Amino acid sequence: MNEAGRFYKGKRFLVTGGVGTVGSELVEQLLLVGAREVRVLDNNEAEIFFMQERYKDGNVVKCFLGDVRDKNKLGKVMNGVDVVFHVAAFKHVAVCETNPFDAVQTNVIGTQHVIECALDSDVDRVIFTSSDKAVNPTNVMGTSKLMAERMITSANNYRWQRRVIFSSTRFGNVLGSRGSVVQVFADQIRRGGPVTVTDPRMTRFVMSVEESARLVLEAGRLARGGEVFITKMPVVRIPDLAQVMIDELASRYGKVPSKVKTAVIGAKPGEKMYEELMTEEETARSIELKDLFVTLPAFRNIYKEIEYKYPGQRARKVTRPYISSLETPLPPAKLKAFLAGNGILKEYL
Repeated sequence: MNEAGRFYKGKRFLVTGGVGTVGSELVEQLLLVGAREVRVLDNNEAEIFFMQERYKDGNVVKCFLGDVRDKNKLGKVMNGVDVVFHVAAFKHVAVCETNPFDAVQTNVIGTQHVIECALDSDVDRVIFTSSDKAVNPTNVMGTSKLMAERMITSANNYRWQRRVIFSSTRFGNVLGSRGSVVQVFADQIRRGGPVTVTDPRMTRFVMSVEESARLVLEAGRLARGGEVFITKMPVVRIPDLAQVMIDELASRYGKVPSKVKTAVIGAKPGEKMYEELMTEEETARSIELKDLFVTLPAFRNIYKEIEYKYPGQRARKVTRPYISSLETPLPPAKLKAFLAGNGILKEYL
């Protein structure tokens, strides 16, 4: 059994937003490491039903229809839990921009409810899943995620004699998740194109759904309180992703790959040419591990009783920000292998 299995085996968990892409993968991986019980809270009634059906033969996964906006329901579901993975959020930039009050209710107030219920229930730890868009945010969604990150860090001030640890994880695009660019490109290829690329210079951090969940679990195991775990990820150029997907999928849809064209439509409002996972300011207070960076709280004096030491910690300091434009993107051949190795296109083949 690996380290995660030894750490998580026999514990009770709550996954908010647990029927979403990352949430449902977390549920699956928690079962693999021997969870005693996995509670799922989500406001998607249809997907809650399907998850209940999927795990009805066991007595480990318990599904609850509810919302992190409802503190009373959240508290009832969290009672007796050891670890909370707070995944529930509004994530689509354009939707949050036109519905800012709803984004705040879920991403900010919902996170406050998670914190308060965790303190009341004295859980062992809370791991919040953040986003690259929380770094130097240019939109409502990113700003709400940044506020939630700060709240999770500051919640460690209210532990007192409680055991609870609050930490965050931050990662980029999860390829294959609902509404991801992979889904958009696949639909456009099926129709014969054009495949719309916002800007040929645009780069993005990417990872598979399985890897994202694995690293969230790893962060939960390592958490000391108040830090942000940043996953190391490959970088892709968006035009390369579009072309590889055309080469792989076009013939499957009865199209000639050379006749499926790409079209440059320009960056969307509030969209960056690159992604940031760690700023230059954060490098001075960051630690490098094998698969992760760990950014410690800015107000380190407040958390001086916490010892930030991690197994596998590398001696060298982090000297530059973690930005997609500064990393070498995967060449097309390696990108193709990445997509195949992680089964990202399998549902479209």
